[in-house]
Amino acid sequence: MSHSEQVEGQSSGTAILDDKSNFSATDKNVVTTSETTATAQQQEEFTDPFCNADNPQIISFQDVTSAAFRIKNGIEHTPCPKSHLSEVIDMDIYLKKEFLQFTGSFKERGARYALVMLPKEQRKKGVISASLGNHAQGLCYHGWKLGIPVTVVMPSKASLMKIQKCRDYHANVIVQGADMGEAKKIALKMAHETGLTYINGYDHPHIMAGQGTIGLEIVEQVSNIDAVVVPVGGGGLIAGVATAIKNLSPQTKIIGVESEKCPSFTKALENKAPVYTPNKETLADGLAVPQVGYNAFATTVPLLDKMIVVKEEWIALAILRLVEQEKCVVEGAGASGLAAILAGHLDEFKGKRVVLLICGGNIDTTIFGRCLERGLAADGRLQRFTVTVSDGPGGVSKLCNLLAKLGVSIKDIMHERAFIRDIHSVEVKVVCETRDWIHSQEMRAALRETYDNVCFYDLPMAI
Repeated sequence: MSHSEQVEGQSSGTAILDDKSNFSATDKNVVTTSETTATAQQQEEFTDPFCNADNPQIISFQDVTSAAFRIKNGIEHTPCPKSHLSEVIDMDIYLKKEFLQFTGSFKERGARYALVMLPKEQRKKGVISASLGNHAQGLCYHGWKLGIPVTVVMPSKASLMKIQKCRDYHANVIVQGADMGEAKKIALKMAHETGLTYINGYDHPHIMAGQGTIGLEIVEQVSNIDAVVVPVGGGGLIAGVATAIKNLSPQTKIIGVESEKCPSFTKALENKAPVYTPNKETLADGLAVPQVGYNAFATTVPLLDKMIVVKEEWIALAILRLVEQEKCVVEGAGASGLAAILAGHLDEFKGKRVVLLICGGNIDTTIFGRCLERGLAADGRLQRFTVTVSDGPGGVSKLCNLLAKLGVSIKDIMHERAFIRDIHSVEVKVVCETRDWIHSQEMRAALRETYDNVCFYDLPMAI
């Protein structure tokens, strides 16, 4: 019997994730009074036969091909064109554009497969899950299309845009819990009380197999691939993609990338098992999973060639590059693969063929603006400096005229007089935008030549 058949057979019962081993004692805070008073025996009932630390389920290539057959009419076959960045970076880069799925992320694949594999009785009852957004959207959308009731618990930190999208797909949306850990506990409790099937967004075997269909498409679209770079959150995406790629193209390297603010997989590798990792606020909110899945970890480790942790500034710069060079608006998680290349973590693949998985495009509009500004700063195109000029008539005007002649655009300017010893001078703080780093250097040289007291802030990260 194939793994898919085994999992399908298990699906006749309610699937609820056992989260008790995911968190330390200090992190086992519950959200409601009833949860706080729950006994250890009651907590023990919140188990998931699909996610067992002592008996992880490793998906097979046959599971992925089975998923591909069952979901082919419900998801987009996304393109994988060569990137304009190839010439700039001296690497043949191909972009697998999963953000072109209807809901804006790859999560649709696993969600649809998990839903179509539900027994008839569970289809009528419905499913429940906890998610920051993309898994929730995929589950809600395909649940709506398949006529399966969906409930999602989303933490209060989830994007308002993603919350509203789930409601637009006619799902029961509950916004509760400070983070994914708390949201998951609430969803598990509800699943136990209502008989809904809990579908883990990254560790359910059907979810992993569904995500693996991306790997099948990549091998079909690009030949002689040297490496595939995959964003890593809970691990379900890289588990499925690695399973597909390594079976069809064993020589291809599988590279995982995660943010320094949520290095859950790296910590799991160090611990030799999934371990709770506190997350900080990150641009790559789709990767902010405090503990990787047991099944995902067991499936991925034998197939993984390299795991990379990137800084947030590089993610911001990657978002900017994709907007300017590819006309692609992506979220932090989707840009993390390019961030790894820009940061120099994959220089061994110079002159080689690399596929970047652009996994999602659901970036919050307010965050998007901040990311672009941060990317401009990292690129050396957004500069800030302090200069002391004459407080007499025309002093500040002279500075502005100088910047204008250089073609520099002033974004913000502020005067400070109270803390200057010379009463005939004024300190001016300027934030301005240049064309590129060479232009910024020209501006710096001109200011130093004109003024005695000018102070520039740190060099941009990308230099």
